[in-house]
Amino acid sequence: MKKILLQQSVILITLLFVSCSSTKEIETIPAEERFAKAKALYDEGSYLEAIEEFKIITVQNQGSEFADDAQFYIAESRFTRGEYILAAAEYDNLIRLMQTSPFTTKARYKKALSYYQLSPKPQLDQKYSRLAIDEFQTYIEYSPKDSLVGDAEAKIHELTYKLAKKIFEGGLLYYRVEYYKAAISYFDKVIAEYRDSKFVDKALLWKAKCQKERKEYDGATLSLSELLTKYPDTDLKAEAMELQKELDGLQAEKLKEKNQLSTKNE
Repeated sequence: MKKILLQQSVILITLLFVSCSSTKEIETIPAEERFAKAKALYDEGSYLEAIEEFKIITVQNQGSEFADDAQFYIAESRFTRGEYILAAAEYDNLIRLMQTSPFTTKARYKKALSYYQLSPKPQLDQKYSRLAIDEFQTYIEYSPKDSLVGDAEAKIHELTYKLAKKIFEGGLLYYRVEYYKAAISYFDKVIAEYRDSKFVDKALLWKAKCQKERKEYDGATLSLSELLTKYPDTDLKAEAMELQKELDGLQAEKLKEKNQLSTKNE
């Protein structure tokens, strides 16, 4: 028993010695030397090892000239590994904690790009699409003349199209199952929130179709009037005019029935 306890004590002392030695080694390596080591690991694609070295710099050398570089490359390592949520968090750390760093502009763009990479197909939840749009807009507001602004604007347009498509298709789904009131609310959302998308004219047409089914003929006529006035060159013009003819006939029939009922009551 004493022998076992002695062996355990020797192992514990050895571990403590190794730990202290490692701590001492970390403390004695200059920030410049550690950054060079970390960057070499990054360049060769050893991203996890590089992250550990960069982290030591951000903790032990916070005020050094290498701290923001290290933080940026932690984020870049995560991004390159496809760990986009972690990457976004690391870019955000740089933006919040190192505001004067020359990397902040690129970090804002890459934070948005991280969420963009997580944006799914239109039929799925679009949480990350919305986050990406918000972050791209923030990047543009802070750096309107940066070289990547054009790319950010293109991605905002792409993501907005995706959001509008998801809502529009939700409206179509409700239309097909004859939940017309719910469908109208979806089409109204497209019309109100995505005026620059390619789905507004479609939303107005399908809103009018829903209103027709609900016998809201005046409302349907107003929707078609808005469609033809605001989008005179729409590909839906012929279909809209045909629908308006149907509405005219239905309204005339409704008026005739009303007059007949009035005559009968007299």
